[in-house]
Amino acid sequence: MTALFEGLLVGFGLIVAMGTQNAFVLRAGLRRQHPFTVALVSTLGDVLLIGVGALGLGSLINASDVLRALATWGGAAFLAWFGLRALRSALRGAHSEPDVVAVPTSVRASALTALGFSLLNPHVYLDTVVLLGTVAARHVGMERASFALGASLASATWFFALAYGAARLVPLFERLVAWRVLDGLIAAVMWVLAARLLLSS
Repeated sequence: MTALFEGLLVGFGLIVAMGTQNAFVLRAGLRRQHPFTVALVSTLGDVLLIGVGALGLGSLINASDVLRALATWGGAAFLAWFGLRALRSALRGAHSEPDVVAVPTSVRASALTALGFSLLNPHVYLDTVVLLGTVAARHVGMERASFALGASLASATWFFALAYGAARLVPLFERLVAWRVLDGLIAAVMWVLAARLLLSS
């Protein structure tokens, strides 16, 4: 359960930060243009990459002391940097504008675009394959599978909540303080996870 909860926390911490993929899902939900398809494809793309990171790259890193040390320190540095960026965003009140991402009208186009945001986005690879794979490498056997499951559940929960809850979230996030609170929480989670990663090395 600890590994599952950790995977859930890491997954949420990385995915909640507003980016192009989340902006696309949010806009699809706001426009009610195939939100289920967009959320499902986005989730499946994340699950695939999480599996590659946790079961593939994670195993490779865990087999080498040098790679494990580099990945641990690199992962902690990235988490600390990600937390700092979230804190700066909270202090400045900056956030991405969801309306900049256009949503296609057909189901096929929506699915392909969502797949593109999942598989052609270098930040997604960095988050799911490299970073999640690094954290997952600290676990073995069923614990690693539980971690991957937790991260996957975070993706599924977030994408479907974003797609179907968009209309209710818009009034809340029209207030700058909501973005600041969200970014502040993300920063705290990232720094706690960075510390745990270093202390467990």
